[in-house]
Amino acid sequence: MEETKSSQVSWRPVNGRAELTLIVDTPRGLFMRRIPDALPLPADVEPGPGAEMATHTAAATWGLPDFVFVPALAQKGSGRRELGDRILIAGRRAAVVQVKSRTVAPKAEDAERAWINKVAGKAVRQAKGTVRMLRLAEAEFVNGRGRTLTVRGQDYEWIAVVVLDHHQVPAGTVACWEDPGMPAIAVTRRDWDFLFDQLRSTTAVLDYLFRAAGQPQAALDDEPVRYYELAAADAAAAPGSVDTTLVGEGGRLWSSPLLPQVPAGRDDTHAHLMTRILLEDIARSPLPAYATEADRHLMLSDLDRLPVSARTEWGQLLLEMLDDVPNVAQDEHKWRFRRQVDSDGRRQLILGCTTRFSELVQRAFSGYVQLRQHEAVERTGDPENVSTLGVLLTPRTDGLRPWDTTAVRVSGPSDLSPEELEGYRSLWNGTFEDGRVRFPAPPASTP
Repeated sequence: MEETKSSQVSWRPVNGRAELTLIVDTPRGLFMRRIPDALPLPADVEPGPGAEMATHTAAATWGLPDFVFVPALAQKGSGRRELGDRILIAGRRAAVVQVKSRTVAPKAEDAERAWINKVAGKAVRQAKGTVRMLRLAEAEFVNGRGRTLTVRGQDYEWIAVVVLDHHQVPAGTVACWEDPGMPAIAVTRRDWDFLFDQLRSTTAVLDYLFRAAGQPQAALDDEPVRYYELAAADAAAAPGSVDTTLVGEGGRLWSSPLLPQVPAGRDDTHAHLMTRILLEDIARSPLPAYATEADRHLMLSDLDRLPVSARTEWGQLLLEMLDDVPNVAQDEHKWRFRRQVDSDGRRQLILGCTTRFSELVQRAFSGYVQLRQHEAVERTGDPENVSTLGVLLTPRTDGLRPWDTTAVRVSGPSDLSPEELEGYRSLWNGTFEDGRVRFPAPPASTP
């Protein structure tokens, strides 16, 4: 990606409202990015609750409903206290989101700045209190699909996020508050919507918020400017060094900027949406008897860690795999895999396709994932922190849907017996012509 030298900002009115236009000066010319106003508030709801709903809608639509939680109620003295306006949780990072709405006509600029600092300070204190209570006692939160997750505060790295619903923020206003002893950041609803629309990943937005919170607070409504400044720095940065032995044989180093300058999926919407479709498949599938909603949340979080800038290329590969794997004889299965290992070797993502689904295929794929987990544990020597998520697509021909999705997640020490390990190595670590491996014919009762 080309290096960005500088950014400029200009404003112009659109339908009576201000639309932010970023003009980025690059060696190849000017790159323009228009930032629309925030999503409209629901017409049949009061502005305060409406702003909370609109904030939720942006995160659930461009992110994922499973990562956005409505507030839980906690006992405090003789009463009950609401824990946050919304909570974002993906992986081991979480945000307490406090939404503050200006419901009266704006006053003079000094008065508006004073009001913003007052409510921002209050919001940060509320967020700090929420985290403190969650560290004292777990609470049950309901996500955007109506499913419950038990949250223990000590299990997550927390940030306070203040979202201001204010349509006339004085230019250059920087919100201020006393240090809460945790990361904190203030953005407008326009900023919030921009981040989710730009990245289309809750994990990526949370990572950005933590990164930005470690810098001086940006002026409200100027978060897109800071985003593009950081994206330019990422594009110009040299790739970091990685111990390639953690990948195993045949691996190659892949590097890309953390923050893409082009909005997520703009280069190939259909291919980019493959990640979202897989997330939806996992989110909508019935859980097996041994699994919990916490297990599902871990799977979704691991898949959502796929870098934003890599998703289009991965989606294109998956589509090509789906077209390729059926082209074998009836008694054969063709397998195609792509595996990604994080730079520390402790988290693996495997996406694959094979010719058709059967119980035999399901068992074989589970063995493949367990084998790769075993190998990662051997390479890192850190079994407690290693995990492997595998997602397998198998084409369908009945017209009900294009494919079936099978997901397997393994973490911790390997429990494979020596016999199982030998069998899986013999099956999966050999060399197969054109990706084909021959299985025995499955029993007639196998679906």
